[in-house]
Amino acid sequence: MRTAQTITATEMRGINRSAVLETIRCHGPIARTRIAEMLQVSLPTVMRIVDELIAEDLVKPTGNTEWSGGRRRPLLEFNAKGHLVIGVDMTEDCLYGAVTDLAGNILSETEMQHNLRGAACYDPLVAFIDKLLQFGRLSDKKIRGIGVSVQGITYYEEGVVHWAPSLEWSDFPLKEKLQQHFQLPVVLDEDVNLSVLGEMWFGVGQNCRNLALVIVGKGIGAGIIVDGAIYRGSHLFAGEIGYLLPDRSHLGIHLRGIGALESLASCTSTVARARQNLKDSLPEQRLASLTIGEMLNAYQRGEGWATPFIEDMLDYLAQAIAALAVCFDPDMIILSGDVLCAADILIEPILQRINGAIPVLPRLVASRLGRRAVVMGAIMETLYNTADFYVVHRLM
Repeated sequence: MRTAQTITATEMRGINRSAVLETIRCHGPIARTRIAEMLQVSLPTVMRIVDELIAEDLVKPTGNTEWSGGRRRPLLEFNAKGHLVIGVDMTEDCLYGAVTDLAGNILSETEMQHNLRGAACYDPLVAFIDKLLQFGRLSDKKIRGIGVSVQGITYYEEGVVHWAPSLEWSDFPLKEKLQQHFQLPVVLDEDVNLSVLGEMWFGVGQNCRNLALVIVGKGIGAGIIVDGAIYRGSHLFAGEIGYLLPDRSHLGIHLRGIGALESLASCTSTVARARQNLKDSLPEQRLASLTIGEMLNAYQRGEGWATPFIEDMLDYLAQAIAALAVCFDPDMIILSGDVLCAADILIEPILQRINGAIPVLPRLVASRLGRRAVVMGAIMETLYNTADFYVVHRLM
């Protein structure tokens, strides 16, 4: 990791630009002198950066001024509504997308079901994005770029989907292909990373600098924020908690495409286990249409058939939450995914299970944004990656 002494002039310029923009975004309307005071940066530096931001239409004068005993000082504000971002979340069976401004206001959203795999997934994705772009082009606002998430391991800087087993993509150069097709900047990242960014900027995780988000659905994964930035790990594998080993019986076992924890505690595995074990107890038609939401509701009502399966799920999720808490000590852990429909059923039992077993009980909360968190995260990644900024988070 670089030390402060090795930061280049170009990097420092980007950091200063980021800090000035973030100050205006969070505290505007605000005067240039106040920005300099808050950041402890020279006024000429702030004025130069502000001029650049105005030229890029990211910042605009409000037309108002403030007076503090001397000259009246013009006020600036973030031009959030003057720009659009396209955000797309691609899962194994659904495309969800939205057009938003930089303030997180969703102007249009849509979804499309699919059952495609491999190279056949690409053309429908292009058509889906084009549909969203058509809405954006009808406005007079600048489209800053496209943010796309996938479920799997991505090489973020290269924009390559390294491995997305649910889509059967391996080393797929998605960013390059989309940029060539649309002639717009593209950001590609994992769904959990964009989700945790979205919650940090616009959701329940605002004002947190250390944050974790756990998505429980067909698989289990986590997005991790450390000191205001995504923690990706040395091999881009950070947050793959679906591969946690719940106990020593899983040592030496090779699982393909699914981790040990996922095989026991994901929504898919929990429902599958119930179907297998309740063949003689519930009607076949009911088992065929069984969902995790139905099981959670039945558990809350105290129906005995659902209890052992949800209790097992809670045990394993509690272990994962405890592991995140002791390894990263975040300000907050956010629960999201298919269990969000009944997160209140899960949170208290999970905390009860780990209370006293770890030094500090984490603050465990339900996602505020749900599936929209991905798009909200795409806003910030697209903004900072298309404007030569370094991501900073609430320095003040």
